[in-house]
Amino acid sequence: MIGAGRASPSDPSATAALPVLTARGLVKTYDSGAGSVHALRGVDFDLARGDFVVLLGPSGSGKSTLLNLLGGLDRATGGRLLFGETDLAALDERALTLYRRRHVGFVFQSYNLIPSLTASENVALGASGTGRALVPEQALALLDIVDLSDRFPAQLSGGEQQRVAVARAIVKQPGLLLCDEPTGALDCKTGVRVLEALERVNREFATPTVLVTHNAVIGGMADRVAHLADGVIVRLESNAARAPPQDLSW
Repeated sequence: MIGAGRASPSDPSATAALPVLTARGLVKTYDSGAGSVHALRGVDFDLARGDFVVLLGPSGSGKSTLLNLLGGLDRATGGRLLFGETDLAALDERALTLYRRRHVGFVFQSYNLIPSLTASENVALGASGTGRALVPEQALALLDIVDLSDRFPAQLSGGEQQRVAVARAIVKQPGLLLCDEPTGALDCKTGVRVLEALERVNREFATPTVLVTHNAVIGGMADRVAHLADGVIVRLESNAARAPPQDLSW
């Protein structure tokens, strides 16, 4: 189990320590012409408010599959997955879409910005469907790129585009931030800027964050690092202190 710290009900910090996400025995199986593929084989996972968890493992280990289940992009074959007290497995497609729209921010390796929209307009798209969204310029300011508000994606570097994508993910103040190889297409220096942005959002908003990566170095900035292989968590490491992205040994 990836355990979040548990507090007693009488503890003032109890609310912060209660899991935002709880997975028990999570299984995902895909059917193919050659037979069944077991992407996840029984994963236990707790994620509390303010947590930053890195998922590490080789291709095919189940990292992205787990991330997709947590974000409601796919459904588990077995086990339980709770967001607060809501059982995601019990939601119909419309309710699952609302869960993604209202509660989950996604950041992927590809920026997925709309070329015909400015940075501010791209960020505004992420605010739809919620009543607690920031103003797009507020989200851009958190990423230190408010000066890029009126530029189009073609006028931005890769790192700038990714930071716009992060701003789009967090403008609705999501209950959960999921990042799949967010620095995979970036050079080291630019990747650090993106990681600094993710760390700042996690710290200032206490947004529980899960980041998938092949780069073990990034694990140093997390509270916990889960190592996956063959669809199971084979090792869990906790960091005594989180290292700033710029201090990681690249």
